[in-house]
Amino acid sequence: MKSQNTTSSQISCDLLVVGSGAAGLSAAVTAASHGLKVVVVEKDETLGGASAWSGGWMWVPGNPLARRAGIKEDPQQPRTYLKNELGDRYNPERVDAFLDNCPYMVAFFEQRTELQFVDGNAIPDMHGNTPGAATQGHQVIAAPYDARKIGPLLKRLRKTMRETSFLGMPIMAGPDLMAFLTMTRSLKSFIHVNKRFLRHLWDLTRHGRAMHLVNGVALIGRLAKSAEKLGVQMIESAPANELIFDGDRVTGALVQTKEGMVAINAAKGVVLAAGGFPNDIDRRKALFPRTPTGHEHLALPPKSCSGDGLTLGESVGGELVTDVASAAAWAPVSKIPYPDGSVGHFPHIIDRGKPGIIGVVSTGKRFCNEANGYYDYTSAMIAAAPEGEEVASWLICDHHFQRRYGLGYSRPFPLPVGPAVRSGYLKRAKTIQELANVCGIDPEGLTATIKTFNDNARRGEDPEFGRGTTPFNRKQGDPLNSGPNPCVAPIENGPFYAVKVQPGSFGTFAGLQTNAQAQVLNSAGEAIPGLYAAGTDMASVMGGFYPSGGINLGPAMTFGYIAGRHAAGATDYECKID
Repeated sequence: MKSQNTTSSQISCDLLVVGSGAAGLSAAVTAASHGLKVVVVEKDETLGGASAWSGGWMWVPGNPLARRAGIKEDPQQPRTYLKNELGDRYNPERVDAFLDNCPYMVAFFEQRTELQFVDGNAIPDMHGNTPGAATQGHQVIAAPYDARKIGPLLKRLRKTMRETSFLGMPIMAGPDLMAFLTMTRSLKSFIHVNKRFLRHLWDLTRHGRAMHLVNGVALIGRLAKSAEKLGVQMIESAPANELIFDGDRVTGALVQTKEGMVAINAAKGVVLAAGGFPNDIDRRKALFPRTPTGHEHLALPPKSCSGDGLTLGESVGGELVTDVASAAAWAPVSKIPYPDGSVGHFPHIIDRGKPGIIGVVSTGKRFCNEANGYYDYTSAMIAAAPEGEEVASWLICDHHFQRRYGLGYSRPFPLPVGPAVRSGYLKRAKTIQELANVCGIDPEGLTATIKTFNDNARRGEDPEFGRGTTPFNRKQGDPLNSGPNPCVAPIENGPFYAVKVQPGSFGTFAGLQTNAQAQVLNSAGEAIPGLYAAGTDMASVMGGFYPSGGINLGPAMTFGYIAGRHAAGATDYECKID
């Protein structure tokens, strides 16, 4: 469409990418590596989007790291798993595109760019009882990155999420995190943690920020550096306001920059990768369950992820897919009241699977296997919360648990628990009955639930929900737990603690309809020439389900790679996967 806005200048390129998260940078780096001139525009003042705040894991079956470790998987196994997980939302064309390309995506970035990986071979798929579920070989994460290698570009990148770091120090999922959780029980862990912390203090003194990058910030740091090396122009504080569309093909966008409106003409088209709509209140009201005002939901992505890519795609006839199992990539989240009056959002990923904790709704009753995935916990909470009440649950533990593992944002020993109690983040009481009254939970219901749970937990059992019975459950537990079940222990040593948990998300699953080449489709199912979507701007290839950790970033990286290759006209794969 032609715009009436006055532009102050023009930029010409081959491919324009809207959004600088993993999907956008994957597309940009891939296209630039194939010889295209690429421009990336980012609405926020820093690069990285929601990906920088993520755990950084990618679900990529058949990846080269697993193959090198001797893990040889039948290519049909992940398809069997997804067919059983997704049911009638299984789209063979898009699933095949993802599974066929994701090993080559990893190989490409590993062999041609700054992005290196660490395997997560020991991480199982979430639903171990589903046919096709794997116990190993599906996960990779960006390798830690020394920020000194990034140079001046570092100042333009989003820092790690405040809530999931310690004094700005990100902790890497896996052995690094385990060391922090076992530092009081292992000399090796204690030494590791002290080295990490002393190095971080040195970096804060010299550089004012963490320089040992891990998880999502390492992924974005490596991708952004790769883009810079390939000559990709990255522009922050530059929202794309309108697509340039002649009725047949998308050929660029009008972008509001600090210098004024700029027309960016892109001969090969535009990739929409602006982060979905987790902070679009109107869309949340329309598509999220039990969210009447839109504000009941605690989104984890940055505020800039507010539906811009979807709006742009719809403006030229792109079809929005809302028929998904869930419009949101659910996560259980607690609110953190900070001393300055601001409020943070903490994702409960680690604590729920540890032995000695349960989740209950206002009736005092448990509603799920707490060691299952974050999506599973949250969807079960939404279904279990009594009608007419706020959707919420309480995670309940005793003093022993809090001191060993922490509870949400409240860190374990040797850090004090008092500040979290005084701020109101944690509720504390001498007895279970008192804790129930403080939280507004039915005292009799909670007392009965704790008694039943404890009676079974002393035997390492959970007959009600089967906690600790799947490989994923056991991975979430504590291998050093003295009982027979790494996920189960009684709750009996007061004082007792509780934290309120509400529905939140890592992003969204509803999005623009796309084909196997990541091209945006119109209502007739036809590709709109020159328009691609990747990441959470495209409708989830998982159909709104959450079969395993990393099913956001794995497809985001892969379909970004697919879009970049398609725009560049690539046919043969550049790198071998063996």
